[in-house]
Amino acid sequence: MSSESSFIPAARNQTDVYAVHGADPEVLAYAMAKYSRSALSMRESLAEIGAQRAEQFLNTFYFQYGHRSIADLAHVAFAVERLSLLAAIVLVDEQRWDGQERSTRYQNFLKSGWYLPDFAQDADSSRLYAATVERLFTAYQSTSAAVLDLLRRRIARPESLKPETYERTLKARAFDVARYLLPLATNTSLGQIVNARTLETQISRLLSHPAAEVRDLGMKLREAASGPAWNANGQAGRAFVEMLAALDMDVAASLSAEAAHLLTREVHTAPTLVKYAQPNEYLLRSREELTQAAAEILGKIPRNEPPDAVVDLVERSETLEVELAATLLYSVSHDSYRQIRDLVAGLPESRIAEIIELGLRHRGKHDEALRAFHAGAELRFDILMDIGGFRDMHRHRRCVQMIQPFTAQHGYETPGAGDLGEGVDILAEAGILAGYRDAIESAHRASAEIASGPAPEAAQSALYLLPLATRVRALFKMDFAEAQYISELRSAPAGHFSYRRVAWEMYRALERQHPSLAKYIRVTDFTQPIDLLQR
Repeated sequence: MSSESSFIPAARNQTDVYAVHGADPEVLAYAMAKYSRSALSMRESLAEIGAQRAEQFLNTFYFQYGHRSIADLAHVAFAVERLSLLAAIVLVDEQRWDGQERSTRYQNFLKSGWYLPDFAQDADSSRLYAATVERLFTAYQSTSAAVLDLLRRRIARPESLKPETYERTLKARAFDVARYLLPLATNTSLGQIVNARTLETQISRLLSHPAAEVRDLGMKLREAASGPAWNANGQAGRAFVEMLAALDMDVAASLSAEAAHLLTREVHTAPTLVKYAQPNEYLLRSREELTQAAAEILGKIPRNEPPDAVVDLVERSETLEVELAATLLYSVSHDSYRQIRDLVAGLPESRIAEIIELGLRHRGKHDEALRAFHAGAELRFDILMDIGGFRDMHRHRRCVQMIQPFTAQHGYETPGAGDLGEGVDILAEAGILAGYRDAIESAHRASAEIASGPAPEAAQSALYLLPLATRVRALFKMDFAEAQYISELRSAPAGHFSYRRVAWEMYRALERQHPSLAKYIRVTDFTQPIDLLQR
């Protein structure tokens, strides 16, 4: 046997796989990172390291050396409760995000409560704000009841369907209509599980937002990650410790001390990885300068025209430089991507370069480039839809989404004929069309009045009054696989009619531009009748 053969391991094909539970997120991240620097197994690593050593390691490699991928290994679960719909939309606007929010389809938001901005000494705005929210909630309640009554009269319960299932399904369809009246001030709750790198970016972005509620949310997230986490097993653990302590035996006393340490100790989920999260100067200064540039450059685009098509698949005819500049301006404006793209394409190359520089000028050492620089996707869908439907589309993460600021200038959606069945003009037949329109238009007027008031952050406070029926514009950039996925999933009969229409229009736009590919999409024709009891 040669001397070299002694270096060959005797045992082979012994792959070991085991789940890991109970380690603090930062300790687990350190243990996983050690695979690149140590031959120790995960069991051995976790046995020898603790929170203090993990903090020392992270301070060196994460903050000093910039090995940010280490934070991808620390995942933290959060419950975020009683935040406004507006704040929730901002919170979840991360490309690497996992979570679930309260559903406007399966829950009645009448008792959720709502967010009240600080109007300082502006009592008139405060009264107008409260009265407008209350009016929208009243309309929400009456619309839910009226549409549910209409559906009960029009749709008989099949014998095969249990009464409670029938009632629950019709209530969900009624909420689909009523949710248009919920203002962005409405409280919601959500749970999220994110890695620490996403969390740090998320906190920094929230702290940079113009709305006070969102900035406060950023601080609360940072505090929650740094302070003691709520222990789901804490009550049972304390009860077990007390039981052991009640036993009058030395061994019980020893077990009690050990159990007390393991079962009742405080866990701080990510105190090291988020401790330096601050407002992002790159984001703040870039947004300010791009907003100013957009006001100067986009003034030539015609205003007060009828809303554009629901979906515009903007064909690729421009250079990458034009796309970057147009997307940067799109992110701080209310104009369509096609209008902006065509205008920017006619600018001198030097001016286009200046716009791109505005998006990178203030980038810090560890800042990722603005989202607008995720460019080059073949398919670009410029979508104009109600905020409620957008919240559902917002969940798609395998694409780049550029969301424009909320505004009332695009008008609002009204559920109409065919949205809840062939020949059914929902609001008109339920006798509530006039009340629906009046509630939304009154909210838009109140929002405009408050925006012009003297209160600090008046313009931001006014946005909370916009109902979910209000249209918002967003640019979705993606590849064919994602367009196929969204079109198939969101056009299905069980979905909300708002995004079903958008998914159908996405498919139709693809069919016009790429007919040989569109035939492979298993889309559901939005124009055809559906079974409203199908879930």
